[in-house]
Amino acid sequence: MPMSDNAVIAERLAVVCERIEKAAQKSGRQSDDIVVVAVSKGFPPEVVEEAHKNGLYCFGENKVQEAKQKIPLCSGDIEWHMVGHLQSNKTRDAVRLFAMVHSVDSLELLEKLNNEAEKAGKVMPICLQVNVSGERSKFGMKPEEVESIIKAADSYHNVVVRGLMTIPPYSKDPEMSRPFFRKLADLRNLCQGVTGRSDLGLSMGMSEDFEIAIEEGANWIRIGRAIFGDRPKKVPVIDGETL
Repeated sequence: MPMSDNAVIAERLAVVCERIEKAAQKSGRQSDDIVVVAVSKGFPPEVVEEAHKNGLYCFGENKVQEAKQKIPLCSGDIEWHMVGHLQSNKTRDAVRLFAMVHSVDSLELLEKLNNEAEKAGKVMPICLQVNVSGERSKFGMKPEEVESIIKAADSYHNVVVRGLMTIPPYSKDPEMSRPFFRKLADLRNLCQGVTGRSDLGLSMGMSEDFEIAIEEGANWIRIGRAIFGDRPKKVPVIDGETL
């Protein structure tokens, strides 16, 4: 990795932190309440390490198979989050690899994570992915399903619902994401009132719209391109296997 890449990541990260601070101040929040999940999909371990050296501790991966190859080659003190669609047959590996799963989109998946977490002797924090836009191309449960699944999760001992997650429709205008972020926040507030929970967070916002997400209450923002730049067109290879 060229020496200049470290400076590039540091510069990008400084800009991201400044944007986070301004968005937090604008909405009367503390920037310390917002976790940056650096989405490292498609980038090799050495790029992750450079970002880690610049102060990032939480990284997100979209695919279990890529994470299985990458995580063992990265620093042991990194906290890894699963932010992509999780197939039910990958739950065992997900429990072993990740500290948190943001993309639980069904009660069935929640149950399987609970079972695998029980076998592993751990408690898995999760977010429920909600399709607030109703797009057929998006994963996520329907908003009207969330309340019952949060209540059902109370009967499981090895998963804990930490919050809700969503991905709005893509738009070049970040403001177009605001209604969807606000809808998720309203749903979170409703669920807190009904279930008696007061600690549910929001996982929302990416490179294009994370400032809007912060203004609407995001606790985790999932940022890739704004930190790492465009993903390499050539797929990285680790131990002879492509990521």
